[in-house]
Amino acid sequence: MSIYDYKVETASGESVSLEKYKGQVILIVNTASKCGFTVQFEGLEKLYESYKDKGFVILGFPCNQFANQEPGSDKDIQSFCSLNFGVTFPVFKKINVNGEDAHPLYKYLKEQKKGAFGSKIKWNFTKFLVDKEGKVVKRYSPNKKPKDFEKDIVNLLK
Repeated sequence: MSIYDYKVETASGESVSLEKYKGQVILIVNTASKCGFTVQFEGLEKLYESYKDKGFVILGFPCNQFANQEPGSDKDIQSFCSLNFGVTFPVFKKINVNGEDAHPLYKYLKEQKKGAFGSKIKWNFTKFLVDKEGKVVKRYSPNKKPKDFEKDIVNLLK
Protein backbone atom coordinates (compact mmCIF):
# COMPACT_ATOMS: atom_id res chain seq x y z
CA MET A 1 0.00 0.00 0.00
CA SER A 2 1.02 3.58 -0.57
CA ILE A 3 -0.71 6.88 0.00
CA TYR A 4 -1.75 6.80 -3.66
CA ASP A 5 -3.94 3.73 -3.06
CA TYR A 6 -6.43 5.75 -1.00
CA LYS A 7 -9.54 7.60 -2.04
CA VAL A 8 -11.09 10.51 -0.19
CA GLU A 9 -14.34 12.42 -0.61
CA THR A 10 -14.66 16.08 -1.42
CA ALA A 11 -17.06 18.15 0.67
CA SER A 12 -19.63 17.67 -2.09
CA GLY A 13 -19.28 13.87 -1.96
CA GLU A 14 -17.12 13.29 -5.05
CA SER A 15 -14.55 10.48 -4.73
CA VAL A 16 -10.94 11.53 -5.42
CA SER A 17 -7.93 9.21 -5.65
CA LEU A 18 -4.81 10.53 -3.92
CA GLU A 19 -2.98 9.37 -7.04
CA LYS A 20 -4.09 12.76 -8.36
CA TYR A 21 -1.32 14.26 -6.19
CA LYS A 22 1.44 11.87 -7.30
CA GLY A 23 4.77 13.67 -7.73
CA GLN A 24 3.81 16.48 -5.34
CA VAL A 25 4.86 17.17 -1.77
CA ILE A 26 1.71 16.80 0.34
CA LEU A 27 0.84 18.09 3.80
CA ILE A 28 -2.17 16.30 5.29
CA VAL A 29 -3.88 18.02 8.23
CA ASN A 30 -6.91 17.18 10.38
CA THR A 31 -8.68 20.47 10.95
CA ALA A 32 -11.41 22.03 13.10
CA SER A 33 -13.16 25.40 12.95
CA LYS A 34 -13.59 25.99 16.68
CA CYS A 35 -10.18 25.01 18.02
CA GLY A 36 -7.40 27.07 19.58
CA PHE A 37 -5.22 25.97 16.66
CA THR A 38 -7.74 27.12 14.02
CA VAL A 39 -5.60 30.23 13.45
CA GLN A 40 -3.10 27.88 11.78
CA PHE A 41 -5.33 28.01 8.69
CA GLU A 42 -3.70 31.38 8.00
CA GLY A 43 -0.16 29.98 8.08
CA LEU A 44 -1.18 26.89 6.12
CA GLU A 45 -2.71 29.05 3.40
CA LYS A 46 0.50 31.15 3.23
CA LEU A 47 2.55 27.98 2.76
CA TYR A 48 0.16 26.76 0.08
CA GLU A 49 0.24 30.07 -1.78
CA SER A 50 4.06 30.18 -1.60
CA TYR A 51 4.71 26.68 -2.93
CA LYS A 52 1.65 25.41 -4.81
CA ASP A 53 3.24 26.33 -8.16
CA LYS A 54 6.37 24.39 -7.18
CA GLY A 55 4.57 21.07 -6.59
CA PHE A 56 3.16 21.42 -3.05
CA VAL A 57 -0.39 20.78 -1.89
CA ILE A 58 -2.17 20.80 1.46
CA LEU A 59 -5.10 18.44 2.05
CA GLY A 60 -7.38 19.40 4.93
CA PHE A 61 -9.62 16.84 6.65
CA PRO A 62 -12.14 18.30 9.10
CA CYS A 63 -12.73 16.14 12.16
CA ASN A 64 -15.18 16.48 15.06
CA GLN A 65 -13.55 13.91 17.38
CA PHE A 66 -11.83 16.43 19.65
CA ALA A 67 -14.15 18.27 22.07
CA ASN A 68 -16.84 18.74 19.37
CA GLN A 69 -14.76 21.49 17.72
CA GLU A 70 -16.01 20.80 14.19
CA PRO A 71 -19.79 20.47 14.57
CA GLY A 72 -20.84 22.10 11.29
CA SER A 73 -21.87 20.52 8.01
CA ASP A 74 -19.36 20.08 5.20
CA LYS A 75 -20.88 23.14 3.51
CA ASP A 76 -20.51 25.20 6.72
CA ILE A 77 -16.88 24.12 7.05
CA GLN A 78 -16.07 25.14 3.46
CA SER A 79 -17.65 28.56 4.00
CA PHE A 80 -15.86 29.08 7.32
CA CYS A 81 -12.42 28.23 5.89
CA SER A 82 -12.91 30.41 2.83
CA LEU A 83 -14.51 33.44 4.49
CA ASN A 84 -12.40 33.58 7.66
CA PHE A 85 -8.99 32.48 6.38
CA GLY A 86 -9.15 32.68 2.58
CA VAL A 87 -8.36 28.97 2.34
CA THR A 88 -7.89 27.83 -1.25
CA PHE A 89 -6.26 24.45 -0.64
CA PRO A 90 -8.57 21.40 -0.77
CA VAL A 91 -10.64 20.80 2.37
CA PHE A 92 -12.42 17.46 2.15
CA LYS A 93 -15.47 15.83 3.71
CA LYS A 94 -15.48 15.56 7.50
CA ILE A 95 -13.94 12.27 8.71
CA ASN A 96 -12.85 10.45 11.85
CA VAL A 97 -9.11 10.11 12.42
CA ASN A 98 -9.16 7.81 15.48
CA GLY A 99 -11.07 4.71 16.49
CA GLU A 100 -12.56 1.81 14.57
CA ASP A 101 -14.28 4.09 12.07
CA ALA A 102 -11.17 6.17 11.37
CA HIS A 103 -10.75 6.88 7.67
CA PRO A 104 -8.44 4.28 6.02
CA LEU A 105 -6.07 7.08 4.97
CA TYR A 106 -5.58 8.06 8.61
CA LYS A 107 -5.09 4.45 9.69
CA TYR A 108 -2.29 4.30 7.13
CA LEU A 109 -0.74 7.65 8.09
CA LYS A 110 -0.68 6.70 11.79
CA GLU A 111 0.97 3.35 10.96
CA GLN A 112 3.67 5.11 8.97
CA LYS A 113 4.53 7.80 11.55
CA LYS A 114 3.63 7.33 15.17
CA GLY A 115 3.44 10.32 17.49
CA ALA A 116 3.98 10.94 21.20
CA PHE A 117 0.81 8.96 21.96
CA GLY A 118 1.65 6.05 19.67
CA SER A 119 -0.47 5.82 16.57
CA LYS A 120 -3.36 7.83 17.98
CA ILE A 121 -3.98 11.40 16.76
CA LYS A 122 -3.63 13.66 19.79
CA TRP A 123 -5.69 16.67 18.66
CA ASN A 124 -6.78 18.87 15.77
CA PHE A 125 -4.08 20.14 13.41
CA THR A 126 -1.80 17.10 13.57
CA LYS A 127 0.13 17.21 10.30
CA PHE A 128 1.74 14.58 8.08
CA LEU A 129 4.32 15.49 5.44
CA VAL A 130 4.50 13.22 2.39
CA ASP A 131 7.32 13.32 -0.17
CA LYS A 132 7.00 13.26 -3.98
CA GLU A 133 7.14 9.45 -4.00
CA GLY A 134 4.22 9.16 -1.57
CA LYS A 135 6.29 8.26 1.50
CA VAL A 136 5.16 9.72 4.84
CA VAL A 137 8.36 11.39 6.05
CA LYS A 138 7.34 13.54 9.04
CA ARG A 139 4.57 13.96 11.58
CA TYR A 140 4.08 17.28 13.34
CA SER A 141 2.19 17.88 16.57
CA PRO A 142 -0.76 20.30 16.67
CA ASN A 143 1.31 23.02 18.37
CA LYS A 144 3.90 23.00 15.53
CA LYS A 145 3.12 26.10 13.47
CA PRO A 146 3.33 25.97 9.65
CA LYS A 147 6.30 28.36 9.54
CA ASP A 148 8.19 25.97 11.90
CA PHE A 149 8.43 23.25 9.24
CA GLU A 150 8.54 25.32 6.05
CA LYS A 151 12.20 24.34 5.55
CA ASP A 152 11.20 20.65 5.49
CA ILE A 153 8.78 21.38 2.65
CA VAL A 154 11.37 23.40 0.75
CA ASN A 155 13.89 20.55 1.10
CA LEU A 156 11.42 18.02 -0.30
CA LEU A 157 10.56 20.29 -3.23
CA LYS A 158 14.22 20.39 -4.37
